[in-house]
Amino acid sequence: MISDTMTIPWKRVLVLAPHTDDAELGCGGTIARLLDEDIDVHVAVFSIAEDSVPQGKPPTMIQNEFYEAMKIMGLPENQIKVYRYPVRHFFRYRQEILDNLIELRKQINPDWVLLPASTDCHQDHEVISAEGTRAFKKVSIWGYELPWNHLKFSCEAFISFSQKHLDKKLAALQAYRSQVELERPYFSKDFITGLAATRGVQVDRPFAECYEVLRINL
Repeated sequence: MISDTMTIPWKRVLVLAPHTDDAELGCGGTIARLLDEDIDVHVAVFSIAEDSVPQGKPPTMIQNEFYEAMKIMGLPENQIKVYRYPVRHFFRYRQEILDNLIELRKQINPDWVLLPASTDCHQDHEVISAEGTRAFKKVSIWGYELPWNHLKFSCEAFISFSQKHLDKKLAALQAYRSQVELERPYFSKDFITGLAATRGVQVDRPFAECYEVLRINL
C-alpha cells in the first residue's frame, strides 16, 4: 500500500483511458492525490465515444465533458492526449493503437503507467490493457479497477487518499452530464464513495483505490 503518509516513488505518470471517463472512474482519487503532490500526470484517452452520445446531442458532447472533468481535476490541456477510435471497435486498430502508445512512450517517458486491469472484459479495454502492457513493459504498470467489467480482479496494491481527493473525483464525474442523465449506477455518488470506502477499510485508511500489479520497476 502507498498510504497518504508515504511518498509516491514515481515522478511521471501516464494514465491510459480507453474512453472518456475511464481514468476518473478507475483512478480519479489517485490522480487527484498525484496532482496535489505535484507529480507530473498525463492522461491519454482513445475514444470520445461519439456513438454513446444521447440522441439529438452534438457528437462532441462527451469530449467536451471530458475536458471539463480534466479541468476540475486540475490537469493542464497540454498533458492530455485525445484519440478518436470508434467505440467497441478498437480490435480493428490494434497496430495503430500500439503505434500511438509507442509514440507516447517516446514523448512522455513515464516511469509509472496506469491502465485497465488485464481481467477487464470490455473489448476496448482489453486492447488498451494488452497493447499498453506491450508498449510500456519496461516500466511500472498497474491495472485499475472497474468492477462492472470484471469477473475477477486481483486487488494487489492500494493508493489511499483523503476526502478532498474523493471530492475531486466526484466533481469530475459530475461533469459527464450525458452519463449522469442516463442514471448509470457506477456514476452515482453512493457507489463511488462506497467503493472508495471499502478499499480504504481494507488498508485501514479513509479511502483508497486498488490495483492489479502487472510490473514494478523502481
